[in-house]
Amino acid sequence: MDILAAQVGGLLKAHGMMLATAESCTGGGVAQAVTEIAGSSAWFERGFVTYANAAKVEMLGVNQGTLDAHGAVSEAAVREMAEGALRHSHAQVALAVSGIAGPTGGSPEKPVGTVWFAWSLRNGTTHARVHHLAGSRAEIRARSVRIALQGVQALLAQHTKTA
Repeated sequence: MDILAAQVGGLLKAHGMMLATAESCTGGGVAQAVTEIAGSSAWFERGFVTYANAAKVEMLGVNQGTLDAHGAVSEAAVREMAEGALRHSHAQVALAVSGIAGPTGGSPEKPVGTVWFAWSLRNGTTHARVHHLAGSRAEIRARSVRIALQGVQALLAQHTKTA
């Protein structure tokens, strides 16, 4: 994880950008991974751990109607989380993650291991993707941190191609 986090940091620094995170099921795991890297204060601006729906609304500005209609583990919710992290920070890049790490809490529509991710640039570009992960709670959370960071890499690579 250290190598991936350092690579993401190098890309952010090269682009002159800062990262903000909006995390639910990972409980700050992405922020922990990036702050393990010495010098991360040059490219990591802040993290929001918004485990409860009320925190998503209060800290990120997620619309309560979105949560009521789609739930916290949804494309709509993570898009609003990522965009809210940008609105409530000085970062240029944000990621959001919300999922069901288990072992309980799943449903037929959203089984344990369902994790939604979103990545957003301050220019208004937001991408979202769902993953269905297998494993223990710890494994799902660790894989989610990795996927979130890989998404930042992909977003910055795409940004470089279009810049």
